[in-house]
Amino acid sequence: MVMEERRRMVVGLRGRGLSLSEEVESALLKVPRHLFLPEDVRSCAYRDAPLPIGDGQTVSAPHMVAIMAEALELREGHKVLEIGAGSGYNAAIMAELVGPGGRVITMERHGSLAKRAARVLLERGYSNVQVVVGDGSLGYPEEAPYDRISVTCGAPGVPGPLAEQLGEGGVMVIPVGGLEHQSLLRVRKVGGRTATEDLGSVIFVPLIGERGHRSKQ
Repeated sequence: MVMEERRRMVVGLRGRGLSLSEEVESALLKVPRHLFLPEDVRSCAYRDAPLPIGDGQTVSAPHMVAIMAEALELREGHKVLEIGAGSGYNAAIMAELVGPGGRVITMERHGSLAKRAARVLLERGYSNVQVVVGDGSLGYPEEAPYDRISVTCGAPGVPGPLAEQLGEGGVMVIPVGGLEHQSLLRVRKVGGRTATEDLGSVIFVPLIGERGHRSKQ
């Protein structure tokens, strides 16, 4: 029954005009989104909508997960830095795409969310994912450079540390703008310089940190 819900979700995404590669479609069908969500919202897991996961955070709608995965151009063996682990669902999708020879390092500033995401990822066998608690706006220099960087929270600009940690020929996808809405940018590093492409308007929770938005707390 749950697998059928995932199939309907993918059919719905195609129905709204999304062009899905075979690899991204396969990952969406394989990863059980409901297991990454709090029990009180699991019945809504396969709706194309963002859902609350606690600490004022949300898991992105499936269409946005798919859009970002396609925009990142993920390949087998890539090393990926994700900023905003949240529930761990997006990291699982990327882990499927980079395969056992790749790695996903996902950062989360909320310790409770990071702990839960790490537990679910481990239970699902994603040994190629590492969850780190920290300020995502500063990246994770210990493992740099990265082939890909995925930022799942809105930043006021492209944080310098993330641009520095992106490897040559690498791609970063990041929402940039204000607190209410942002533009989804694809940043490529070529010859040590970055070139930016605007992929359209989006709405994400804010990136809080030293190189992000200020915390209201």
